[in-house]
Amino acid sequence: MLTLGQTPSIPVVSKVPTIILGMGALFGFPEQSDVPLIAAMVSSRRWPLISNYGASGRTQSLKLKIIDSFFKIRVSESQFNQVLIKLLRLTSSLTRSETLKIMVIVVRKTIIPSFFQQGSPDNVLHGIVIDNKVCHPKNNDFYHGNHDGMIGITRQTNYHVLLDQAGFSADDLQEFVHSLSYMYQRSITAIFVVPPICYAHLATSQLGAIYED
Repeated sequence: MLTLGQTPSIPVVSKVPTIILGMGALFGFPEQSDVPLIAAMVSSRRWPLISNYGASGRTQSLKLKIIDSFFKIRVSESQFNQVLIKLLRLTSSLTRSETLKIMVIVVRKTIIPSFFQQGSPDNVLHGIVIDNKVCHPKNNDFYHGNHDGMIGITRQTNYHVLLDQAGFSADDLQEFVHSLSYMYQRSITAIFVVPPICYAHLATSQLGAIYED
């Protein structure tokens, strides 16, 4: 059990009953025509703790890059609205509670710019947040670099908010992502992407290994 996951200082989430979901998929290689797509979802449990997750996964049709007709995993900005519409339909079918607040964030780890300190080839300091100039001109997104890379170029992750019914301020959301980055139970330091995404991909890898056996 991680101490940070039990503290009441995390913005919004530590004060309002919250479930954090992470989704991911494992895609086979072109030469592996007999390997299906494997999709997984993880969910935080036992609020207010947010460092404990359960996982669920399944195999799907070959070359089908969706989670069980739910939404596309590898989404471009042109598909964001489609993703959001399908998510809202799903959540509306799960509950009729008018108090349910939903936040949807697409996490993109690849094909993003690299950042350096001004006037220097050195990596930016860990914990850096970039939320202007190079971000989307209209939508709510930001880049977050939380791990302290000792070798090579550090990786920044892009968080693109599709929907925020919870009313996070920009500072609160960025602080939440920063805090969550320290809650991966396989690392004693912060990681470059939030743990729910890592756990989802870990679940797909484990399911993939079982399938191969």
